[in-house]
Amino acid sequence: MPKSLKKIKETVLNDNSEIRPEDIDYVLGERLGYTPSEFELHINDELTPEQEKQALKDMKKLRRGISPQYILGYAWFYGYKILVNRGVLIPRFETEELVKWALENIESGKKILDLGTGSGAIMVALVKQAQKQGIQNLNLYASDITDSALRESEENFLKYDLDVKTRKANVLVGLEKFDMIISNPPYIKTSEKNLMDKNVIKNEPDTALYGGEDGLDFYRKFAKQVQSHLNPQGQFFLEFGFSEKEQLKELFETELPDFEIEFKDDLAGKPRMVHGRWRK
Repeated sequence: MPKSLKKIKETVLNDNSEIRPEDIDYVLGERLGYTPSEFELHINDELTPEQEKQALKDMKKLRRGISPQYILGYAWFYGYKILVNRGVLIPRFETEELVKWALENIESGKKILDLGTGSGAIMVALVKQAQKQGIQNLNLYASDITDSALRESEENFLKYDLDVKTRKANVLVGLEKFDMIISNPPYIKTSEKNLMDKNVIKNEPDTALYGGEDGLDFYRKFAKQVQSHLNPQGQFFLEFGFSEKEQLKELFETELPDFEIEFKDDLAGKPRMVHGRWRK
């Protein structure tokens, strides 16, 4: 006899108390196309044999500690369905604030780089939203240090019909000049690894997470390289760890004296973003 969503959820929680109920709801709901409120309305409905087979397969992966987004093969970012696999970081909603800030400064015809693109989520959201604002003729580039990330980003660019030139690069080495550089680079301190969610440690790539002992390895390289890779009136937008503002401020004041530097808090009131542009 087919099981209901409720029975499947109860079975999983009884088998493994460490699994988060919201992760079960998310995977099961996404497979069936339910919003969270719709999921609750249908939780006692019996599944078809095909739906039950898929649900049991997904729950087996969840028991093994695989992240919900990797089970589904996609994550939602800025309202866009972004394909993801275990070779790229799962995009977080906090990074949407970085995209919103960049959108306030974007102009038609500019040359843009999504540095450390991963899944390509930032580029997809930035360009699709810019198009809604009437911004056109953008010259698009995306770079990453791994081939697997570049392949996944290319899948997403194709999915959203974006003409993006991809490049393999370590920070900015070997790349040309741009009008805007945007990035959510690795910034987690290696010393904080034991404080992180076990699913993140187990599933997501180290190259996209860890920024060295103090989390600033990327930013030091970026600060030394960026002046040679920004056109006049060029600008950059970076995300960083909420405890790193003062160190970044000192770093940029030392390495980028010709730049105006502005920091911004996220929705939780923590400093998480920095914008730099050539002084006028």
